[in-house]
Amino acid sequence: MSRITAGTALAGFLAAAGAAHFVVPRFFDSVVPELLPGDARAWTYGSGVVEIATAAVVAFPRTRRLGALLAAVLFIAVFPANIKMAVDWSDRSLWERVAAYGRLPLQIPLVIWALRVRNSAPPAQAPAIG
Repeated sequence: MSRITAGTALAGFLAAAGAAHFVVPRFFDSVVPELLPGDARAWTYGSGVVEIATAAVVAFPRTRRLGALLAAVLFIAVFPANIKMAVDWSDRSLWERVAAYGRLPLQIPLVIWALRVRNSAPPAQAPAIG
């Protein structure tokens, strides 16, 4: 039986998060910052595609270093949406506020996880030429 590595788990996490953008887009639409131009749904679908693409890059050992770095950047890039959610949910029930505020510090271990995966992945090698 094979063991799930941190890289495989990170790829799975990103793929699941990306898929969620298509399964429950209304939730993600609601946390798109108003400062972003255009339609919230376009940002929701676009960020879902980026998460799934990042998952694919992380999934393959040959591209895992790059993918994990992209994941760390992605986890930082979505932080404004988490802030918006915390502000917007400040008048909700205690448990909803705990969930919204809890997402803020959660970004730190996500970034650390991605960077650890990057640092533990072997460097990409150039393809062998004949």
